[in-house]
Amino acid sequence: MTTTAGPQDTVDPECKNPDHLSGANQLLCLIQDPFSGTFHADAFWASLGTSIGVMILITLAFSLMRPRNTIVYAPKIKYADEKHAPPRIGKGLFDWVGPVTRTKEPLLVEKTGLDAAIFLRFTRMLRNMFLALSIVGIAILIPANAIGSNKDYIKTLPGGQNFFVTMTPQYPNPKRLGFVWVHVASVWVIDLIVAFFLWQNYGAVVRLRRQYFDSPEYLMSLHSRTLMVTDIPPADRTDEGILRLADQVEHTAGIPRASIGRNVKELPDMIEEHDEAVRELESVLAKYLKNPDNLPAKRPMMRASKKYRANNGGDNVDAIDYLTGRIRELEVEITHVRESIDKRNAMPFGFASYERIEDAHSVAIGAKKKHPQGTTIRLAPRPNDLIWQNLPLSKKQRDWRRFWNNLWIVILTFLWIAPNALIAIFLSNLSNLASIWPSFKDTFHKNQKTWSAVQGIAAPALTSLIYLILPIIFRRMSIRGGDTTKTSRERHVVTKLYAFFVFNNLVVFSVFAVVYAFVAAVVKNRKTEGAWDAVVQGQFFYKLLSGLSQVSYFWVIWLLQRQLGAAADLAQMINLVWTWFCRTFMAPTPRQEIEWTAPPPFDYAVYYNYFLFYATVALCFSTLQPLVLPITAIYFAIDYWLKKYLLLYVLITKTESGGQYWRILFNRMIFAVCLANVVMGLVIRGAAGGWLKVYFMVPPAFLMLGVKWWCARTFDDQMLYYTKATLKDPENLAEPGKKVRKNDRVSSRFGHPALYKPLMTPMVHAKARHVLSQVYRGRLDADNVSTAGYSDIAMDPMSHGQPGKMARFAPPAQKEMFEVVPESQLDFEHFKNRAEFADALGGNGELFGKPDDLISERSSTPRSFLGRHGSGSGSSSRTSSPGARSDRSFSGHQRMRSDSPFRNEMTGQTHPAYRDDPHGDLGSRGRGFYQMSNESQNRLLHSAQPLGRSTPDEDSGREAYGLDRWRTGGSGYVGVPGQEADEGLTGYDYYRSRR
Repeated sequence: MTTTAGPQDTVDPECKNPDHLSGANQLLCLIQDPFSGTFHADAFWASLGTSIGVMILITLAFSLMRPRNTIVYAPKIKYADEKHAPPRIGKGLFDWVGPVTRTKEPLLVEKTGLDAAIFLRFTRMLRNMFLALSIVGIAILIPANAIGSNKDYIKTLPGGQNFFVTMTPQYPNPKRLGFVWVHVASVWVIDLIVAFFLWQNYGAVVRLRRQYFDSPEYLMSLHSRTLMVTDIPPADRTDEGILRLADQVEHTAGIPRASIGRNVKELPDMIEEHDEAVRELESVLAKYLKNPDNLPAKRPMMRASKKYRANNGGDNVDAIDYLTGRIRELEVEITHVRESIDKRNAMPFGFASYERIEDAHSVAIGAKKKHPQGTTIRLAPRPNDLIWQNLPLSKKQRDWRRFWNNLWIVILTFLWIAPNALIAIFLSNLSNLASIWPSFKDTFHKNQKTWSAVQGIAAPALTSLIYLILPIIFRRMSIRGGDTTKTSRERHVVTKLYAFFVFNNLVVFSVFAVVYAFVAAVVKNRKTEGAWDAVVQGQFFYKLLSGLSQVSYFWVIWLLQRQLGAAADLAQMINLVWTWFCRTFMAPTPRQEIEWTAPPPFDYAVYYNYFLFYATVALCFSTLQPLVLPITAIYFAIDYWLKKYLLLYVLITKTESGGQYWRILFNRMIFAVCLANVVMGLVIRGAAGGWLKVYFMVPPAFLMLGVKWWCARTFDDQMLYYTKATLKDPENLAEPGKKVRKNDRVSSRFGHPALYKPLMTPMVHAKARHVLSQVYRGRLDADNVSTAGYSDIAMDPMSHGQPGKMARFAPPAQKEMFEVVPESQLDFEHFKNRAEFADALGGNGELFGKPDDLISERSSTPRSFLGRHGSGSGSSSRTSSPGARSDRSFSGHQRMRSDSPFRNEMTGQTHPAYRDDPHGDLGSRGRGFYQMSNESQNRLLHSAQPLGRSTPDEDSGREAYGLDRWRTGGSGYVGVPGQEADEGLTGYDYYRSRR
């Protein structure tokens, strides 16, 4: 029978007296044992006291500042609509505790959204799971390790280590190896507990998803009944082609409204460049006009871009003139490109919207195994969730990009091994650096307090900075990898961050020193013994047991310190300090001040990765150091309440996925348990010797894989699809001319936001209003371009009723050069419905009562394509201030002809067939969705009998089908019996309203 070799050193004996060694040999000794003499019982208690004490102080500071800083600590109370507003909080010190405690999951879903509710459920699951595991660790594992330890050897260790060593199997007693069977049984118990919580919460998440499917927001949304079709072959790149492809998958009762994607050319890049120029101009003006009554003697200068340097007379140019000119040129170019886009340049993607959700989901289910003509058909995400630049990519391009993306991530992961090891060995303990660097040794000992402060700040700051940058890098790589939605991008960021953390921060960090010590011992023994004998004498498994037991002390203290991060998140310390610094020492723009008052978005990818990593560490070291289990449970118990407050009152979900993160969380937890089983098996092999006990640990791994298979087979379709059945309506099929209920109509589809997105207007502070005539020198006064909206604003416009007084509203040509924002309106409340702010800070608008995906009850038209301010008519494509807009003028081609015989006297609307075509060669908006454009469809009512007024038929109860029911901007009739409502809305040009 093979037994363990007993307690022995795991490092080279020469490293016990390193003073006589060279710097290189001392470095090798540090690599073999980087944690020697670092962790003691005193360090644990100090870390515990510091973490709890500082966390309590931060929480008290938050409780004191909260009533006086509601913009920072409860912005959603102010900005959310009545339905989504969180419960009110009193002004008392701890009045926030009660509402957070009383708010249950159903109310959380309504107030915060399903993503936030599932995040809190996942946190609560981890809390409850580790509380149950703590019972196993404290009641079973710690006594078993204490009984099986070699107490005689432990007494010889330096003082302060006995407390921790006794709770680990690091030094097993050869006469009491039976305690290892307790570890084997504990593996079974731990796996069963984790499997139970995962199964229970999987079912709960499915119930939440089913409730989400039945919610009014989902039933009235456009994406719920829309399919996204990608990889469309050239022959089918028409609206009719999409219908044929969908029909090959599943026949449905209703005919969908199809939309093939259009080539928007360089329009998105131009809009992005325009927005950057606007922000840069705002920054220049904010600095120059910081003290408007005492302007600097010299106007601001800047270095022109290389692309436009030749046209601006040199490298350094007047910043204000250059940027205003660049903005004007971009606006003209954007308008020209928007007008030049037509139906003849189709892209390999499109959308099909159904009247009934059941039809769309039945086709999506059928398309899982069918790919007609090589296409991929799946449920469409929300419009604001799409990454439009990746939709035209072919399957081959996406696969190739994904391959290179994964390759670069693997390279980055391996490249980080060396810096990670150097930070762990030297930066976190500068005495190690002093031991191998003689010139630094003297400085270190002369200024130990200073270098101790550097040591306490440098390592955490550098590590935190890298971990802030990593998600940004992975997001950009995921976009370049071909992700088509922001939700899929965030899921991939979670998986990549988790893999990076587990490999570098857990596996490499914990095992690197052990592997190096083993290899060094084998190489040394190889000189006197054979190769295999040297490997056997190296005792890899025991070295692994000893090394993991030593590093477990580090993870205990590290997990204790996570409480500080949770409290810092609650106090919003970074946001408070940063905004105070910018307001005090810098010149923020009006746009920046408005953005600072907006509810910040919650970074699900980062926090999911942290929580998964903490859980993985705790599971892997559960038998090595059972203390990690209660410490982790305490962390999740505290952070659950803190995150619950933040998600209720402070943070918003930028892109709501409807709970689609759950499956990657479930899969990572299954992986974490399997990895923990491997670690436990190696520990048992090192403690007891032999493989018999290890074999008994194999079935739990298959148990976890079986749980994954069963849950996927049982729950996945219920969680993804509204229904699995194709619901036929015989009555609807038998009477195709029967009028469809208005609220069931889906007569619109997705369009690229670059086609209708309003352009930003430069903002300036109202205090600088009186000097704008001195700052802006009227470079654009000779250019009468109505779309750009530029003109000379050398003088404020005069009121016609009160000569000598400034008009309340400037003419559009003058007022839209800059947007003057009063100090009283530097608040997100006044701008939350503006596209430029809502897209980045307002999620999809649902929090504020204006979801961009909601189908209007009146016209069944999604709000996003009408614009956020109504129909969106106007001469300028730029956004307006939150003040009155009644004075906006229309350009000539947008006015209705007053002399038209088809002009309705009551509504002032002209029949769509007689409206002037504002899109030039783009054709009429009223084309049907079955054919491409042809001239026979244009002006069909030329010289027809003028229309009369219609009145409601009170006896029949039917609506009047007069001109007052026409949709603005569309063509065709609405509500005519036997006809689909306004087929013109299916035309692609409909969504390109010029602003």
